[in-house]
Amino acid sequence: MEKPKHLHEKKDNGCCSHNHSQHSHDEDGHDHDHGDASSVKTYLPAIFSLVLLLSAIAFDYFRVDFFRSYIRIVWYLLAYIPVAFPVIKEAFQTITKGEVFTEFLLMVLATVGALALGEYPEAVAVMLFYTVGELFQGAAVEGAKKNIKALLDVRPDIANVLRNEKFETVKPETVVIGETIQLKAGEKAPLDGELINDAASFNTAALTGESTPRTIRKGETVLAGMLNLDQVITLKVTKKFADSALSRILEMVQSATSRKAKTELFIRKFAKIYTPIVFFLAVALVVLPYFIVADYQFQTWLYRALVFLVISCPCALVISIPLGYFGGIGAASAHGILFKGSSFLDVITKINTVVMDKTGTLTHGVFKVKEIKAEIDETQFFALLAAIESKSTHPIAKAIVSHCGDKKLLEVSEVKEIAGHGLTAMIEKKNVAAGNSKLLKKLKIVYPKELDEQVETIVLLAVDNQYAGYVIIADEVKADAKQAIQDLHKNGVNQIVMLSGDKAAITEKLARELGIDFAYGDLLPEDKVSRLEEIKKDKSRVVAFVGDGINDAPVLALSDLGMAMGAMGSDVAIETADVVIQNDQPSRIATAIKIGKATKRVVYQNIGLAFAVKAVVLILGAGGLATMWEAVFADVGVAFLAILNAIRIQKMKF
Repeated sequence: MEKPKHLHEKKDNGCCSHNHSQHSHDEDGHDHDHGDASSVKTYLPAIFSLVLLLSAIAFDYFRVDFFRSYIRIVWYLLAYIPVAFPVIKEAFQTITKGEVFTEFLLMVLATVGALALGEYPEAVAVMLFYTVGELFQGAAVEGAKKNIKALLDVRPDIANVLRNEKFETVKPETVVIGETIQLKAGEKAPLDGELINDAASFNTAALTGESTPRTIRKGETVLAGMLNLDQVITLKVTKKFADSALSRILEMVQSATSRKAKTELFIRKFAKIYTPIVFFLAVALVVLPYFIVADYQFQTWLYRALVFLVISCPCALVISIPLGYFGGIGAASAHGILFKGSSFLDVITKINTVVMDKTGTLTHGVFKVKEIKAEIDETQFFALLAAIESKSTHPIAKAIVSHCGDKKLLEVSEVKEIAGHGLTAMIEKKNVAAGNSKLLKKLKIVYPKELDEQVETIVLLAVDNQYAGYVIIADEVKADAKQAIQDLHKNGVNQIVMLSGDKAAITEKLARELGIDFAYGDLLPEDKVSRLEEIKKDKSRVVAFVGDGINDAPVLALSDLGMAMGAMGSDVAIETADVVIQNDQPSRIATAIKIGKATKRVVYQNIGLAFAVKAVVLILGAGGLATMWEAVFADVGVAFLAILNAIRIQKMKF
């Protein structure tokens, strides 16, 4: 995954490097960038310093003869410089930018002061352990990125495109809409396109997190990143490389960390105020005792002030909190959930009302024949119905024809379409009519009146002016829809509302089946907006809206948190949403809430740990009871523990 560019980009100098991003109105503080944590070069300076420090401590302990005067000083300086230089450089760069009081300046002042006092081992140890803590952070960030990389490192670098009657290997960026590309078995689709073959099987795990193969039929969409499983196929490209589903996901994840959570922003702003206060307290710790203490010794109080400075570094907070959120984003990605920023991990923990679209969110959005009731031979009934419906492009007609499978259809002639009613035609010398009850009324054909009370979509058939039977067409409910509603109620959502453009009777029936609290049907897009505005009038309601269609974009934007079904959702819905559920499973809404709550717990644990340990050691340091070693633990040790705690999010089961 490409890293965001920073104002100061360090070259690989062997130490973990700090980059301070350019300040903007909505982002304050520091970005800690560690390069490639797996690179051996990254660890060499720390290893070199550690070897020199341990050998120097051994020489001091055993009082080795040659290890005296200037040789001892040079030895410790050689151990100090590799780990201190990047921090000194960063302190200088931040000062030139107008940021004087940073953790880097505190580290430099404390360690240079310790060197001046002759406390060489402690000065080297502070910088060394600080660097080791930063290296652990770098490794932790790399670990957190693995789940995201697994999701994103699936975009092929080449496409086999049909040009001049032969397939050429080109870069996907050069392929234009309408061109034909070929995929061999085991290859991933480089671009979005329509399947030209009759059917093909795909592994969609890269996009949805689901490993179950999925069958896609002729004319249906194949998304970039889907793996072709069993045959050579061709696709007609429908989107440019930059606009493909996978490219959009990649951009979403790359920009996710730029949208900071309020907790993260608060801590960074807090650190900017806290650091100068601590600096002046350290100065006061040196100066004030001169006027109060009888046997004042400058060296003793300076040492205490330096210890105070090291302890006070806000690194544990500045490092571990963003890392906690990054861990949450990574854990969510592993479950096929994309948060477009860490701020949304905070918002989702407060959600108490979920408003949902029906079609495509709780249902598959695909019509299927649910029931057949024939007054004549069922085989003949359906042969006539499928034949006449094959002359219509309506989704319901397509569902009826699809139910026939590969059977050859009867020949149809003299087709007439009556808008809003249905079709009439001649099939095998028979007058055939198929449509809704209004059609049969218009043709004065008698049918059972109880069919007018049927809630679900019904298609009636008449042959030679006699009622012949009906089929019920229904949208299939997703397998985990009921479980999703139960899980939401268990996770603090006390009101679930369903909004749909479908008939009110169908909408209310589904709501009762799934256990949804309120349901409203027959809604236009502007009606959905009105309903959501009405719900939001109650200020105690924190509302998430879940949808998938273009008509859902206004409500997604209006809600406190917009969630889109990403696998088959519309581009506009995915772009407008704050969270994208890649596998289209409504049960992942509750999973997203659980991940948000786990992230918040870890972040607050880290804040509590850092403040508690620092408060204790600061008091001990000011009283002369804590040495530089305790200071190192309070700073680097707490940061290290906080990092380990943040990593836990990756291991949790949701």
